[in-house]
Amino acid sequence: MSKMFCFQCEQTAKGTGCTEMGVCGKTPEVSNKQDELVAALIGLARSAKGIETSKITDKLVMDTLFVQVTNVDFDEKDVDKWVQKVKAEKLKYGNAEDFKWEELWTGNEDIVSLRSTLLLGMRGMAAYAHHAYALGKQDPEVNAWFYKGLVALGEEHSVEEWLDLLMEFGQMNLKCMAILDEANTSTYGHPEPTEVTTNVEKGPFIVVTGHDLLDLKELLEQTEGKGVNIYTHGEMLPAHAYPELKKYSHLKGNYGTAWQNQKKEFENLPGAILFTTNCLMPPKDSYADNIFTTSVVAYPGLKHVEDRADGQKDFSALIAKAIELGGFKEDTKFTGINGGDKLMTGFARNTVLGAADTVVGAVKNGAIKHFFLVGGCDGAKPGRNYYTDFVKQTPDDSIVLTLACGKFRFNDIDAGEIGGLPRIMDMGQCNDAYSAIQVAVALAEAFECGVNDLPLTLVLSWYEQKAVCILLTLLALGIKNIYIGPSIPAFFSSTVLNVLVEKFGLTPISTPGEDLKKILA
Repeated sequence: MSKMFCFQCEQTAKGTGCTEMGVCGKTPEVSNKQDELVAALIGLARSAKGIETSKITDKLVMDTLFVQVTNVDFDEKDVDKWVQKVKAEKLKYGNAEDFKWEELWTGNEDIVSLRSTLLLGMRGMAAYAHHAYALGKQDPEVNAWFYKGLVALGEEHSVEEWLDLLMEFGQMNLKCMAILDEANTSTYGHPEPTEVTTNVEKGPFIVVTGHDLLDLKELLEQTEGKGVNIYTHGEMLPAHAYPELKKYSHLKGNYGTAWQNQKKEFENLPGAILFTTNCLMPPKDSYADNIFTTSVVAYPGLKHVEDRADGQKDFSALIAKAIELGGFKEDTKFTGINGGDKLMTGFARNTVLGAADTVVGAVKNGAIKHFFLVGGCDGAKPGRNYYTDFVKQTPDDSIVLTLACGKFRFNDIDAGEIGGLPRIMDMGQCNDAYSAIQVAVALAEAFECGVNDLPLTLVLSWYEQKAVCILLTLLALGIKNIYIGPSIPAFFSSTVLNVLVEKFGLTPISTPGEDLKKILA
């Protein structure tokens, strides 16, 4: 078997890097082909330097970076198609030399660490740009930064220059998340607090997972009146809070929890499954035939719904599969990790800031003494029960904001209310970190202080590259004393980690009790 090297996700082998086979299921052939794709992208960016690029090229760049995110594309032939597309596109601008992909992960440890951090962050930002683009929203400055970052990956820089690039990137990712926020809210309305059931009604159904709201919207339109119910999964849960999506009566509830439980939760499932973005795991035979992928998601042997050219995607085969499977014979009860069968979502910035007077008043009268943002990616590696225990141990006079799929560790807990507001408030998907930032900034303005002076602590879980770009955004904004876990990214060298600890107060988690004692001291 050929060798590989990949250390981009939290579950990487031995905490240092996958060299024989990806823990995610990615083969060495796919991994090396993805590295070749990075090298080709650097060549394209070099060729396009100083030249105005087309929308076609811009979309190709963001999509091919997105392809490389963990749990997106497991198909060597599919990745090679992307490589060939990039090489062909490069010739439209010139024929600059590609980067030698074998050099991506070799050289001075600290430089490799910094280069990798930028690359992985760009992959995360590309996912957000991809979703905004699908809704007709893009920004020339964000697009241009992809080229700038790619060129920088193939250049020599000092440690200080790399750090400056990372902070500049973090600011650019904030702008990208703002564009996606505007794209979502202008298309689907502002999220509203919404209760979502975890139970499944009898009859045909489709489970939609990933992050793409437009795919869900088009599927809802195509299934309306056909007796096929739709259930969200994982990061799609917040879709229930958008007015233009929740108006569909056959959007029934949320099935299952976070992505890493899919092999158990999808086992012998009598429904069809649509993967719209990352979070696909190599499927078991018992449900592989029920899966449809779309967009940049690919796995050998799975059925794929082609991208839209003009108009909608055609989900007719997916719908037919759901009808063929028939669904459960009777209404079936399911619960979350902690036994609850109801989830609340929809506490995005518009909702929380709409209650700003209540929140500020509760802080001033002592009803709220601390805010925690506990969120990020979930994963299979041991140690993530920390987040469940942490939330359970937060004091009754605190508010827990959460987002991304890490919330499934505790979002079915009834933690009570403060002043009519639930103590646990789900702000949305991982990209909705933008909402959390806007809330923090607004609170700081209300109390006439800096964000770091607020009684606010960020406790983050990371898994893949979207968590990386969000972390870099938080650091670029000067937000300090962030707790991160369950382990430190393998691509942070000891030197780079020390810089982040000293400069930003980045803190590895310990135990919930010890960390809470330190935070609340």
